[in-house]
Amino acid sequence: MRAHPVALLLAAAVLTACSSGDQPAAAPSKPAPSKPASSPAPAKPEPDPCALLSASEVGRAIDLPGVTSEKGPEQANAASGGQARSCEYLVGGKQAGALAVTRYEGRRARPADMIAAIKKAKPGAVDVPGFPGGAVYYLDGRKTATLAAAKLSAGVPTLANYTGPAKMTQEMMTPLVKTAITAA
Repeated sequence: MRAHPVALLLAAAVLTACSSGDQPAAAPSKPAPSKPASSPAPAKPEPDPCALLSASEVGRAIDLPGVTSEKGPEQANAASGGQARSCEYLVGGKQAGALAVTRYEGRRARPADMIAAIKKAKPGAVDVPGFPGGAVYYLDGRKTATLAAAKLSAGVPTLANYTGPAKMTQEMMTPLVKTAITAA
């Protein structure tokens, strides 16, 4: 099972779907201030998904020993502005799931709108309680299950989603995604 392409594609589509193409008109320019402007606050570094969710936490959730993790692919989506990073979790060399964390630098989106866009794109998706920014769980056919949560992280819309085999329940995935989205 290669779950990460589904997770990354979904993450890219989410912000595209919940962002309108309309941009407000720019305000007329004002004269430059007489004193030098302070430098902007440093951006929060891109989260490392493997550091956000350990292999041992995944092993406990799926009740299998010997889970390992390795860095997954990174993907940039020019249309949505999303930068996705992922971590793959393996058991005996076979994938047991993947965590993708997507940040949308420079975009404005509310977490609730991001979750609504996923629900619109994934019929049968259900809300998952306990996530301040919102979360949703859904099955893609009989192949994979995904739990995705959204939040603003230092003002940046951020989506964390874990995708695993269809036999993974919402209850199994909730602590995994809660750990990841809290730290993202």
